[in-house]
Amino acid sequence: MGNNTKTIHGLSDNKQIPKVMEPQILAALSHYPELKDTCVRFIFTQKLKGSIMAARPVVGSLLGPKSKRQYDVLISPVFKLQHSIEPIHQIEDDVLIGWIGHELGHVMDYERRSTLSIAKFGLLYWLSRRFIRKAERVADTFAVNRGMGSYIIKTKAFILGHSGLSTRYKNKIAQLYLSPDDIVALINDLETETSVRKEEILEDEIKSEQ
Repeated sequence: MGNNTKTIHGLSDNKQIPKVMEPQILAALSHYPELKDTCVRFIFTQKLKGSIMAARPVVGSLLGPKSKRQYDVLISPVFKLQHSIEPIHQIEDDVLIGWIGHELGHVMDYERRSTLSIAKFGLLYWLSRRFIRKAERVADTFAVNRGMGSYIIKTKAFILGHSGLSTRYKNKIAQLYLSPDDIVALINDLETETSVRKEEILEDEIKSEQ
């Protein structure tokens, strides 16, 4: 994957990006020009439980002005399989780009919210599986709306079709996240719409979540 210096500089402004995943992260960020001035840190951590990636607002930054908010995209450094462990950065590029693009969809969702709304989001996400499904659909809708549909499909297909992943994890993904078929339907719904109508569809998704 190639990027010229100018492109890399523009996309990496206000971002903390691990070198080993820089090409994939920059590719995902290129679909979200709205986040150019937003502080996002991509951080490897072994503290994630039951997830490979997670996007979260930095709590302290929520107390200041909205323009100064910071977000962390937490990334497990390894992809744990039933009988082996694979470094996360060795996964196929398009799969990683889709994974990151989904998490950036969550960041876009947070950006639209007040501090109180984010606090409510966190509580409901912890308490309600129904809310989780709606929140994950909103994140995917943001990604598809920004032209990342093919990446998201590859990510979902990779997870659901990977023989080395536990049935428990794949069932969780199948139950709480959009399926590849759902993503295809969402792409079909959006691809013929005007940019204004796409934003209206996105707004409808967000309202249904609240």
